[in-house]
Amino acid sequence: MRGSLPVSSLTGSPTRSAHWFVRFAANTATWAGTSPAFVIAVLVVLVWAVLGPVFNYSDTWQLVINTGTTIVTFLMVFLIQNTQNRDTKALQIKLSELILALETANNKIAAIENASPEELDAAQEEIQDRAREQAS
Repeated sequence: MRGSLPVSSLTGSPTRSAHWFVRFAANTATWAGTSPAFVIAVLVVLVWAVLGPVFNYSDTWQLVINTGTTIVTFLMVFLIQNTQNRDTKALQIKLSELILALETANNKIAAIENASPEELDAAQEEIQDRAREQAS
């Protein structure tokens, strides 16, 4: 059965998550990668640098930027990781669906994300062997 192409969350998916943190993390991670976010970050650093002489380059002046950037970085790591985990899981589900839809595919591959490192290496070797056979 063929369906239409999926609507991505970036293009206004009608199936938005009801969980507030998921929406917040996705929106924040998306916004953080925009030009306005970068411009705001640069302006904050410029304002801080310009205020250096006003505060005689004091320890408090340096502590302000250090503390601010540390807090923002710390919080952004969690937001971006949440978004990355969800995107990775969604991609794995889509790939699994494609694998399961192909009659000639090895269906064990669809659930390989929980395999041991040795099992992953063996599967990679098998896939490479199959690719070489098909190329010949």
